[in-house]
Amino acid sequence: MRLRTAAAAVTAGAFALMLTVSGPANAATGDFSYQYVGLNGQPQSVTLHDPASPGCVPLAEVADPGSSEPAFAPHNDTDEWVMVFTEPDCTGDSWTLRPHGNPASDRLKLRSVFFTGRH
Repeated sequence: MRLRTAAAAVTAGAFALMLTVSGPANAATGDFSYQYVGLNGQPQSVTLHDPASPGCVPLAEVADPGSSEPAFAPHNDTDEWVMVFTEPDCTGDSWTLRPHGNPASDRLKLRSVFFTGRH
């Protein structure tokens, strides 16, 4: 009888752990966009649709400071606050952009963005 009780307790514990570990992924709702200078010297535009949140997103096109200029003119049209950073991996100077805000100036440079998970 003790073996059954112990097995039931282990099964219940494993199920509870599975529920906490495999919860649904969150995402900001909406679009986050920015521009960068492409290899041809022309401005290119990128839009992240419903980005994962919370978390840091390095901007692939400009993630290497040794080989590219930073991105510019971010526009946060998501439902979350975001922080944009001047360096990869959400480091360096930062600025906060409000949800569904206006496009930022071309002077605002960025290499990564952190979606806060706050609405």
